[in-house]
Amino acid sequence: MKVAVRCESPLLQRSLEIFLHDNLSSIKQCDVVIRDKAAPDDQHPTLLIGTSADADLIKPFSRSQLVMTIEKIGLDAQPIRLRRAEEGRKEQKDVTVLEQRIALLTQEYQENILKTVREFYAE
Repeated sequence: MKVAVRCESPLLQRSLEIFLHDNLSSIKQCDVVIRDKAAPDDQHPTLLIGTSADADLIKPFSRSQLVMTIEKIGLDAQPIRLRRAEEGRKEQKDVTVLEQRIALLTQEYQENILKTVREFYAE
């Protein structure tokens, strides 16, 4: 199953990216979108994470709760794969996983540089 994560909270965004790194996808190619704020999305099922009663998954949650909730929302899609260490088997890495990791590292690097520049000019 392909999952896109679009959260306003950077901590939640990064945590979900780490939990679901093997299943991350762009918003255009995903089966399910995970958000922390409600937003209309006609193309894909949306999983809302929050503390309110209307959320699909209430914080705090475990990785297994996250996986089960995603699978419920995207019933027609393939099941989520947990990290290789938890599955107890090794899968071949493919190029898309490497591309996703590089994209995440590049984004994090860019954010750190921008933060440093902003702090420098704020002084």
